[in-house]
Amino acid sequence: PESLIEEDASTAIRFGGDWRAELDAIAPLYAHPKVVAVGEVGLDYHWPIPKEAQLALFEAELEVARAQGLPVLIHDREAHGDMYALLKKHRPRGVLHCYSGSADDAVWLTAQGLYLGFGGTLTFKNARKTVEAAAVCPLDKLLLETDCPYMAPEPFRGKENNSALIRYVAEKLAQVRALPVEEILRITEENARALFGI
Repeated sequence: PESLIEEDASTAIRFGGDWRAELDAIAPLYAHPKVVAVGEVGLDYHWPIPKEAQLALFEAELEVARAQGLPVLIHDREAHGDMYALLKKHRPRGVLHCYSGSADDAVWLTAQGLYLGFGGTLTFKNARKTVEAAAVCPLDKLLLETDCPYMAPEPFRGKENNSALIRYVAEKLAQVRALPVEEILRITEENARALFGI
């Protein structure tokens, strides 16, 4: 959603703020065999982005994903109510990345078939809600992620994140689920392959 207000976004530079024209322009790219998802798309109520424009853009992106038969990578920041209403309405396949909702919401979302992505925030000392959600997420709906260059896991919090640090997230998830880390890595790899068809 930040592309609606960022001056250096292609939406502004190439399309004069017309996100519909941008969606039309990128539509042919979905035919490429390396394209496995639509995203990152979603809602972000943290920044001063016009809400109605965000909602319209996100619904259009969900329609693109459905038409293309692709899952979505969902960004949900401080917008759970509107996000969940749209997910209930459209019922997309996909993943809520950097999952920040409650354990109760995790149960509801995964029952709809959505995956939950857990990254560096899972390792933070104040991550009680995220740990609770990871504990109840069905094993077949768990994904690991880095969100590079943001949200590096402990003990690297505050530094630039990179994919090499995902092992710390896997270790924390293994601890939360009382499973060997190798099992968490196997499960999350299988889940990623299933979701993205790779």
